[in-house]
Amino acid sequence: MSAESLAAQPETDAGFSPVDNELPLRWFRRVHLVPATELGTGRRALFFAAVSWLPLMGWAAYSGGLADIKSGESLAQHYGIHVRCLVAIPLFILAEGVLQATVMRIGSNFVSSGVVPLAQQAVFVQLIHRLRSLRDSTLPWVFVFGATIVWTLMDQPSAHEDVMSWAMSSDGTLAFGGWWFAYVVRPIFLALLLGWVWRLLLVTYWLWRVGRLDLSFVPTHPDHAGGIAFVEKLPGAFALVTFAISAAIASRWAHEIVHHGATLQSFRLPAAIFAIVWTLLMLLPLLALAPPLQKARKSAASAYSALVGGQGRLVHRRWILHEAVDDEPILDAPEIGPVADAASMYDAVKNMRIIPTGKSSLARVLVPLAIPMIVVSMMQIPLGELLLKLAKALV
Repeated sequence: MSAESLAAQPETDAGFSPVDNELPLRWFRRVHLVPATELGTGRRALFFAAVSWLPLMGWAAYSGGLADIKSGESLAQHYGIHVRCLVAIPLFILAEGVLQATVMRIGSNFVSSGVVPLAQQAVFVQLIHRLRSLRDSTLPWVFVFGATIVWTLMDQPSAHEDVMSWAMSSDGTLAFGGWWFAYVVRPIFLALLLGWVWRLLLVTYWLWRVGRLDLSFVPTHPDHAGGIAFVEKLPGAFALVTFAISAAIASRWAHEIVHHGATLQSFRLPAAIFAIVWTLLMLLPLLALAPPLQKARKSAASAYSALVGGQGRLVHRRWILHEAVDDEPILDAPEIGPVADAASMYDAVKNMRIIPTGKSSLARVLVPLAIPMIVVSMMQIPLGELLLKLAKALV
């Protein structure tokens, strides 16, 4: 299913969209760039990619800075600029539809799975309405745009001589292409990135508030997450954003390797820091559910321990000590079964995860993060050798 079709799904009482009707989207709808009932991610992605990239290419082609310039580096050699315009910025926008569909599906699952019991569903719906008011608020976007403007004004183009070398005029001053990149492309990229930070915080707050409800966890559920393993798909909603950021970073490093003789070794530490920090950020919403899951496991462990212990003592008295045991319902309860089944229930409770994460949720973060890094690594390490190193690291 495409991001555009995902974005077209309307909100329901139990469904919460972190992007629908937020301030920038209301602007786009007002100028008819986006239909009133849709996110219009496809047309917005094309629009911002064109606004970012085409003026740079047009100016560079006209001024002779597109390729093979006599001094400095051409625009074609700066891979990071093209990746920002043609990959990162469009993916930031396309990812909105994926996030909306994923979060709405998770919200519906909370109700349909019974984790939000009937007595709490009205409170759950009220929470959704309050979150929509927070999402529609202007204040978060004032901070986003304010931080973008401040950063743009403080981070002067003169501090990035290498990145801007293709955009210098004959007298050494910054030409139109440089100004466009510094004061149009970079602010668009930064504003979209900060917008995603806000959405991540909003989704984290949503799950934190959901966790404070009187939820009906199932400690013996085979998903080992109390019946809410469906939330593990949430990091996948940010996969396009993860790929976009990783591609932007990796393309900058690729330029350093190809044109400045840098080595992969010099990027090992920043790559590791980026991977760790970004993975923690992507798991932040799931960490918000840790307190209620921990509380449920602790309570269930005590209760199921008493249950299994009581049954075990009765079995011991009847079959080991050969004592007469009164008609105890627990010995004949079909839903509990023999001692082995009761013990497996207790083991399920003990193995219940307090953080609803697993291999699938980590893969949804690490795979899109790793792909651009692997492509850059192939510039200095042959593919066969690289795959062998990865295999050894996994084994």
